[in-house]
Amino acid sequence: MVDPDLARTADAQEPKTTEPTPNDQRLTTHDQRPTATEEDALWYKDAIIYQAHVRAFFDSDNDGVGDFRGLTQKLDYLQGLGITCLWLLPFFPSPLRDDGYDIADYLNVHPSYGTLEDFKAFVRAAHERQIRVLIELVINHTSDRHPLFERARRAPPGSPEREFYVWSDTDEKFAGTRIIFSDTEKSNWTFDPVAGQYYWHRFFSHQPDLNLNNPAVVDAVIDVMKFWLDLGVDALRLDAVPYLCVREGTINENLPETHAVLKRIRRELDAAYPNRMLLAEANQWPSDVRAYFGENDECHMAFHFPLMPRMFMAIQQEDRHAITEILNQTPDIPDTCQWALFLRNHDELTLEMVTDEERDYMYSIYAGDPQMRLNLGIRRRLAPLLENSRPRIELLTAMLFAFPGTPIVYYGDEIGMGDNIYLGDRNGVRTPMQWSGDRNGGFSRADPARLYAPPIMDPVYGYQAINVEAQERYPFSLLHWMKRLIAMRKQHRVFGRGSLEFVGCANRKVLVFLRRDDRETILVVANLSSGVQPAALDLHAFAGLIPVEMSGLTEFPRIAETPYFLTLGPYASYWFTLQHEPMKLTPTVTAASDPDAAIVESLPALLVGAEWQTVLDSGTRAVLERQALGPFLQRQPWFTAGSASIRRARFSDWMRIRGGAQPAFLSLVAVDDADGREASFVVPLALVSGEDAERALKQIPARVLARITGARKGAIIDGMHDDDTCDRLLGMVAREEEMTMRSGSVRGVLQRRPERNIERVDPLAVPADRKWIRGAVDQSYTVASVNDQYVLKLRRRVEPGQNPELEIAHALAEQGFVRTPSLIGALNYSTAGEGLATMALVQAAVL
Repeated sequence: MVDPDLARTADAQEPKTTEPTPNDQRLTTHDQRPTATEEDALWYKDAIIYQAHVRAFFDSDNDGVGDFRGLTQKLDYLQGLGITCLWLLPFFPSPLRDDGYDIADYLNVHPSYGTLEDFKAFVRAAHERQIRVLIELVINHTSDRHPLFERARRAPPGSPEREFYVWSDTDEKFAGTRIIFSDTEKSNWTFDPVAGQYYWHRFFSHQPDLNLNNPAVVDAVIDVMKFWLDLGVDALRLDAVPYLCVREGTINENLPETHAVLKRIRRELDAAYPNRMLLAEANQWPSDVRAYFGENDECHMAFHFPLMPRMFMAIQQEDRHAITEILNQTPDIPDTCQWALFLRNHDELTLEMVTDEERDYMYSIYAGDPQMRLNLGIRRRLAPLLENSRPRIELLTAMLFAFPGTPIVYYGDEIGMGDNIYLGDRNGVRTPMQWSGDRNGGFSRADPARLYAPPIMDPVYGYQAINVEAQERYPFSLLHWMKRLIAMRKQHRVFGRGSLEFVGCANRKVLVFLRRDDRETILVVANLSSGVQPAALDLHAFAGLIPVEMSGLTEFPRIAETPYFLTLGPYASYWFTLQHEPMKLTPTVTAASDPDAAIVESLPALLVGAEWQTVLDSGTRAVLERQALGPFLQRQPWFTAGSASIRRARFSDWMRIRGGAQPAFLSLVAVDDADGREASFVVPLALVSGEDAERALKQIPARVLARITGARKGAIIDGMHDDDTCDRLLGMVAREEEMTMRSGSVRGVLQRRPERNIERVDPLAVPADRKWIRGAVDQSYTVASVNDQYVLKLRRRVEPGQNPELEIAHALAEQGFVRTPSLIGALNYSTAGEGLATMALVQAAVL
């Protein structure tokens, strides 16, 4: 069993909740994880992993440090990005001399980041969004502030307490072992005056190595693993696994004893925790890393470190050799295992697994300033490494997502965040996430001086220029491009499970390969050059098949026995699926006698990203105004301005009344006619997808504003033909709700008649199976009724002043006249200086 001290922090600061112990019965009552299917056992093969630091992501309590509550609040953003697994850097109590990798308590949360209860709530919220949680299991070393080390240094040599760490009377033991952090450490031994001996450390001197040769230590590690798995964690990254065990006369890397420890951990995992995953961090050559998979009895995944620097070399040299060489030397791994691939992460871009000549070359190209170098690597983020070149960022990312393995995205790289090379150690690539152009980049409302690290503020990468909010609004931003790439990869399991085959091409500036499984074959072509390149591909084995470019579904000429020619733009990358038959995407010719079909053919198709909530806040609005709004108005029976008189139509005011994947809006459209007169019309809009969109295009094409294509397919329709939008308009009246638009405001009001018991409208009182029925449309109103209870009458033309029908209804009600429909309430629009205008009425239905 683990020593009780493992659950205690060396820091005097008390955590916010009662501290559990390894025997605490609460560990067996963790939050329920999503029900797993048989296929879920290999979920990590198809995953998109996103790496983030709790303290760098979002600060919920404005103390300058990110926390679990803040991270939980941003899970919707990660779900919208499309990731399926979230990897967190260490969040345990720690002196933070190595950003949390110096752990002082394995069984708790650092007080700055929250509590165990906050962590449980985070895991539950992540699982609700189908996002799995990957955390660190740092078993190579602890902090020198850990109670176990404090006790070990005071215990006599040879005692069980002392044997939790590795000690020696001399610093000459293990003389053949290399020093990893050569910039800061001169030896792997440090003398401890309290113990009177040297202790062993492969990393910083304040991180003494645990003695994994000792079975009691392995038992303690397994108890820690079970603690977090019992709380619902899905996967564990095993830090620095090549260095777990030591033996005199070796270099103390990749020892058989280390593999025995990993096999023991895997057995304990498989015995009680199905569908969990172990990820090995082994910065070694692929042939050495292969052993960490075992025969599917050690780690499920391992990082492919040597591939990453060679991808940067390839685009700089404009030659594919660096990539093909390392991938050809990558050994086969068990079918249930997987490589983890990345471009950048929280550490330096490591150059340990390159030759001395290659390292010098990488330093000269990517780290001309010595401040950019650390240990045997380069401490820079992706965008600065590539000089903020969008084409090169897209090329490397597309290759990463197409190679065999599971891709990892480092937080902020999806928007092109920069770094600060003048912060110490590797902190320059761990700065606050940039959410908006607001104070501190939207990360925290704390005083800037309180932040754990300053946000990036330079003119190119500063949060005023690079932030999530700005890129969410722009459908062609790097963020939206990343969303589309992630969505496309998730649709094709061949990327995570298929084989890799290089395709012959005489031009070494072009990289061509196939991804194949029993379901499909995908051809990937990448131009590593800054110039246009020709490519003659040897595809005779696929003669007769048709390449279809996957992002735009464009069919290319059928493959023949002769070389297949392509012309590639600078840094261009294409994914083709090889099909036996054409896609049949050509629109069907429709007869002129079918007016509905003619309308569908005339609808503009908007290319929009996966996020639709900002469709009226960006350049897409201008496209709608230019291509869709005028023809849409001309098709409506309530449009009274005359079809020939439209000179310009534009959205003059709007607000979102429904969020989520299929938002809805309440908008005002201003129309200028040829005589210079203006009129305003109420146009609720609902964005629908799937069967709802198909039904609208088939049954009510005249009420469709535009089709949506791109990352998702759908349509923008008149909101009066969407039940949920009608519910929300009715609800605004019921609750007498006031909502702010861009220029004005909308307020629901209820008719008050104290002398009579008039029923108040309440959508909650309407049965859940309520049904909206659309009535006849005239030149003034669009009418919809729900369950023969209430009638919603949308007055299309907005004119200031008292609505005549509303005024009459008020007068009749005051006279006690009951032979007309009872007025329930109204929806009014107002702007500064313009007075009120009635948008809609709600009446009781007349049976």
